[in-house]
Amino acid sequence: MEAKFGSTGRLPAAFLTPGSSSFMDFLSEHAPEQLPGRRQLPPVQGAIEAPHGTTIVAAGFPGGVVLAGDRRATMGNMIAQRDIEKVFPADEYSAVGIAGTAGLAVEMVKLFQLELEHFEKVEGAQLSLEGKANRLSTMIRSNLGMAMQGLAVVPLFVGYDVDREKGRIFSYDVTGGRSEELGFAAVGSGSVFARGALKKLYREELTEQQAATVTVQALYDAADDDSATGGPDIARRIYPVVTVITEEGFKRLTEAEVSEIARAIHEGRLQHPNGPQAPVL
Repeated sequence: MEAKFGSTGRLPAAFLTPGSSSFMDFLSEHAPEQLPGRRQLPPVQGAIEAPHGTTIVAAGFPGGVVLAGDRRATMGNMIAQRDIEKVFPADEYSAVGIAGTAGLAVEMVKLFQLELEHFEKVEGAQLSLEGKANRLSTMIRSNLGMAMQGLAVVPLFVGYDVDREKGRIFSYDVTGGRSEELGFAAVGSGSVFARGALKKLYREELTEQQAATVTVQALYDAADDDSATGGPDIARRIYPVVTVITEEGFKRLTEAEVSEIARAIHEGRLQHPNGPQAPVL
């Protein structure tokens, strides 16, 4: 929203009037055209071709949660980008991974980050993790018109709940419906294959390092069966984005750390192409 100071050099009344602690409510009242869901699309024939991002996975462990995403964006049957980033910090204790229309998804993440920052500055305290999940649900619901035209955004939201002292995972549908996932979750076109891998590899007692490895294994399996998901690209040194949220806050693993995990998995796949074997019973 552009601030028009006028001849007096003062901020407009909209910036000085007490109101809601929600930045979305502020935009809805004073500049609704700036909200992604309020924009009008021109009439088109057929599906809209725009870059889409997949796949996002999450896994909890005692003390926190891991959120990871592959780096491929596709447009139809083409690879639109090989190194897109789909996992972002929402604030100090939460993160969001995006699947769906890449441009709208990144814009929604930026608006969500601003929403949480605005609330904290106005109220002097952070939203609860439950409150953050609800705010994101409202944003997704406001994008329903775009989703009905093929421009859907389906994120995966995770965070460390300082009240419950544990990591939590929330998934959504295109209508803004929210579900809390237990243990692990996956969204995106490769989510079916990633979830299958997580079912076999996930354990409640995983360490932070093991949880990070499990998420990369799941992305590897997703890339093995889903052409829209990109596996670790060792030749180009493009690796998944892996983040960890604990009581110490948000942390993104370095490229060297993720590279070490990806290379170890790749070496293992040379011996066992289908990945680690889970016990039958």
